[in-house]
Amino acid sequence: MTEYLITFNDEWVREHTAEELREKGTAARAVLEEMQADDVLIFTNGGLDRSTAVCSVEAVDGKPVFSDGPYVETKEHLGGFCVVEVPDDETARYWAGRLATALDWPQEVHRFRGPGHARRTSSGQR
Repeated sequence: MTEYLITFNDEWVREHTAEELREKGTAARAVLEEMQADDVLIFTNGGLDRSTAVCSVEAVDGKPVFSDGPYVETKEHLGGFCVVEVPDDETARYWAGRLATALDWPQEVHRFRGPGHARRTSSGQR
């Protein structure tokens, strides 16, 4: 099984009313529940935008320097994501398509090159 990142950039999403966002949230949760039922969802989180940024950090003379702005200049930033573990690209594309259809905004799929690192449970398992 391979892990994939399904993501969208906040700039890809037009402005929505509060009611539209509630409807999109309901539709997305239904897809995420299907992912959970199929045991492919590893982790998800959404609702990221400029207002959720905590700080920026860069290395200066080998030490981290934190600031609360200005942030790195970019035209795009992450709006939300999920990580799935599925057998192949086709299945990852399927789930990204389900999210794109439910939310009516673009999704992007990335295949991780190998196993990553995760928090260990108390038993040392991933």
